[in-house]
Amino acid sequence: MAFAAETDAAAGRLRLTDDCRMADLPVLADALAGLREAAPRELQVDLTHAGEFDIGPAWLLRTALEQARAADRSARIEGQPPGHFAFFDELPDPGAGAAAESQADSWLIRFGRAIDYRVGNSITSLGFGGRTLVTAARVSTSLRRLRLPSIVRHAYETGVQAIPVVAVIAFLIAIILAYIGAQQLRQFGAEIFTVDLVAIGVLRELGVLLTAIMVAGRTGSAYAAELGVMKLNDEVDALESLGLDPFEVLVLPRVLGLVIAMPLLTIVADAMGLAGGALLTTLLIDLPSAQYLARLDSAISDTTFWAGLIKAPVFGVLIALTGTMRGLQVRESSRELGRLTTVAVVQAIFLVIFADALFAIFFLEIDF
Repeated sequence: MAFAAETDAAAGRLRLTDDCRMADLPVLADALAGLREAAPRELQVDLTHAGEFDIGPAWLLRTALEQARAADRSARIEGQPPGHFAFFDELPDPGAGAAAESQADSWLIRFGRAIDYRVGNSITSLGFGGRTLVTAARVSTSLRRLRLPSIVRHAYETGVQAIPVVAVIAFLIAIILAYIGAQQLRQFGAEIFTVDLVAIGVLRELGVLLTAIMVAGRTGSAYAAELGVMKLNDEVDALESLGLDPFEVLVLPRVLGLVIAMPLLTIVADAMGLAGGALLTTLLIDLPSAQYLARLDSAISDTTFWAGLIKAPVFGVLIALTGTMRGLQVRESSRELGRLTTVAVVQAIFLVIFADALFAIFFLEIDF
């Protein structure tokens, strides 16, 4: 027998016979549409001679019954309802959440969700950093587990290969800083203090800060993308199935590599920044190189260089942890990979600038 749907529009009765498969969905839809147009006071569905239902026809039949009840008409089933109805009953009502939300203050809900997200994100970050620290402590007991080739490779990729772009940026920024400083100080006949401005600005702040921002955009995104692709390809799960710790194999070498590379890049940026200042002061205010070096020596105190260099490994840790954490959070799709890579760069830059502000306050308090 084939599926059949007999309707009695006046009585609001629908009689279904035999199994209702997905191919029979148009027949059922036409029958229900005819009853809906007739708008009877009562909808009766006779399933005494019906067989099994596929999920599509079962959903359509249930929707029709709910619409009849919503229109203040009675709706009942004679016989055994489709087995899928029990599954549908367990599904959450999408309208219930929207109705509850509309009754409350929407701004308060959004504010609470934002706080919950920020707190959860902070806890996750602290947990990730703590696990990395525990892994580092465990690995430090055995040089064989330190994976020196991996550390050297990451230090080379994040340090040596980044020298050209870091050097050029530091050189140009120092030239801009010297030009603006010389133009303003000339009004007071104090062009010589352009050397002080460049030396202190580059060595204490701009050298390490610009380096960290460049590395965050270059290396932070690379870490997030590399580990994100590994997550999508199930390579991280494969490492765990082999009994290897992903933090020991993937995270720690990248963190240590960047911690090694950041001070070296900072020194390069400082040197190029001072060279850029020397070039501009020579051309703009006719300051001889010997006098520039002499003024540079008197402008730099014992702590000027170290104030910038101390920040470098801290910035390296922040950038590496942010990139690796976001990379390991990638799930399911390449769209998520792109989103978390962007998040890694933005958060790394924010953390670097925030940490730099904390360092500035701390150095001011201790007169460093």
